[in-house]
Amino acid sequence: MAKIYEALNWASSFLMKNGREQHAAELLLRHYTGMDRAALFASFHAGLPDETMQSFQEGIALHVKGMPVQYIIGSEEFYGRTFQVNEHVLIPRPETEELVFEAIKRIGSLFNQEDVLEVVDAGTGTGAIAITIKLELPALNVTASDISVAALNVAKNNARNLGADLQFIHGDLLKPFIEAGQKFDVILSNPPYIPLRDIDGMSEVVKDHEPHLALFAGDDGLDIYRRFMAELPLVVKDKALIGFEIGAGQSDDVAALLKKTFPDADVDVVYDINRKDRIVFAYIS
Repeated sequence: MAKIYEALNWASSFLMKNGREQHAAELLLRHYTGMDRAALFASFHAGLPDETMQSFQEGIALHVKGMPVQYIIGSEEFYGRTFQVNEHVLIPRPETEELVFEAIKRIGSLFNQEDVLEVVDAGTGTGAIAITIKLELPALNVTASDISVAALNVAKNNARNLGADLQFIHGDLLKPFIEAGQKFDVILSNPPYIPLRDIDGMSEVVKDHEPHLALFAGDDGLDIYRRFMAELPLVVKDKALIGFEIGAGQSDDVAALLKKTFPDADVDVVYDINRKDRIVFAYIS
């Protein structure tokens, strides 16, 4: 029977030799043992049951072949909460936490606290944005939409597990709301924004496993933003906040699209912790 530290050392070395992050070893071992980080390191010299070691080895092998750790363990942390993930949804990223944080800050400063605001997260995926916004600001009426039924099912499960009361709508971007005549105070989205031309340079962990529907958006990565510009004027209230996550280097283009669509809007760009342009907001008043 291998000791926990021996299993961890083997996995870390194996991952490094195969060009994968060594930290995945700890994440996977914690998953298969059911231990948190403190318990795992406190049990360093304990034996690892053979069946647990076998599962751990299989998980390491899957990751070496390219499967994201989050899909293997079935979850990812976002804004201090655990979200279930599978191959039908994009894995939540720290950059998107910044979109949520900045949106919450702006909602608090731009709108009257007594107003009941209507919020939509278009292209919700795991539901990370919509669920987090609702749990952080429970007074909001939050709707989450996605073109993928499979993704919506993941988001619904996450909302149920985390105790968030949302509305879920199946549809393509904002079309279901246009058809229903529904308008919103806040529209948020982390849409696909990777240019198709970048696919060859991407890690196979991303391009071969995460849903392309949630990743790629035409030759320049701006196709979905252009579609938003045609639909947004039909669903925003007279006073509204629009917030997009963007790819690094896209802020000028997305800001210009918003300015053209809403000439009187205040448009600003937010840079992430890596000093890359990552979020664009437009405030209409």
